[in-house]
Amino acid sequence: MEIPLETPSLAIWPALMGGTVTPLTGGLINQTFRVGDPPRGVLQRLHPIFRPPVNADIDAITRHLAAKGMTTPSVLPTADGGLWHVDSEGGCWRALSWVDGVTHHKLKSPALAAAAGRLVGRWHLATADLTHDFAFSRPGAHDTPAHMQTLRDALDAHPGHRLRDDVATLAEGILGAWDRWDGRLDLPQRVCHGDLKISNLLFTPAGEGICLVDLDTMGLLSLDVELGDAWRSWCNPAAEDADETRFDLTLFEASARAYLETASPDLEVREGLGAGTERICLELAARFAADALNESYFGWSSAVAPGRGEHNLLRARGQFALGRSVFGQRGAVEAVLLG
Repeated sequence: MEIPLETPSLAIWPALMGGTVTPLTGGLINQTFRVGDPPRGVLQRLHPIFRPPVNADIDAITRHLAAKGMTTPSVLPTADGGLWHVDSEGGCWRALSWVDGVTHHKLKSPALAAAAGRLVGRWHLATADLTHDFAFSRPGAHDTPAHMQTLRDALDAHPGHRLRDDVATLAEGILGAWDRWDGRLDLPQRVCHGDLKISNLLFTPAGEGICLVDLDTMGLLSLDVELGDAWRSWCNPAAEDADETRFDLTLFEASARAYLETASPDLEVREGLGAGTERICLELAARFAADALNESYFGWSSAVAPGRGEHNLLRARGQFALGRSVFGQRGAVEAVLLG
């Protein structure tokens, strides 16, 4: 990710004035800087996929969370009371309060998995009574049937692509598994985080959950999508683009039991959660497989694969294998959720 040569004047955000600005690495989307030492806040230049009104959503929801006693980053106002600043090139900048915590990039123990489940359960409990009209949304982000059609369209559009045969073989498995999938697409929607990978949760050094971060993806989702995406990420001990992936039932059980004890979702929702993880695995497999032919995904590593398409094919294979692993353990997964 390229770091801009110059950040806006900190005079725009009174709470940050006088702080030193240090680039932070590791994020895939927004350009992020720590301000102050010790840190006083975070300065971010939003990726164009996020429109400025997303900051109004973050402000409203974090205010609600804070009122419920939840620790959360919050939007720091500009000198004129605004929630964001647009620079001379049209880039949108915002400042957030700093929350001290430890970031993990993998779930390495059932204890940490349980802490993650409890934290997300508390977040969902705190937002259960929140009605919010989102100023920014990502329509179709989890329209799984549409993603399957995008994969079919990519196969039709790229008959001569160097990866066409490999993707076609994989697509046959993905589309067949989706045709067989027996979950629901009509569970109730509610305010959700939208991207619960483990690095978007902050923990204490002792391993207790503190808060959720990276809030641009918040929106109205069903809990099977929200938690399905969390569990497919949390319970895969391998990298997303590893040759072999599997669904770790021990990590799942620890996180799911802690979540259910904290948030207490009703029976209708619990019955739908088991199929949600497989759904998200298949959805991502279809998206990555289509991206392999369309050469369209924004993040790839030359250290892993020789090209964007090859890296996305690895991702697709990994998510499909993970979905197969979830399917093979469906009975055990549902026993945890319904037990």
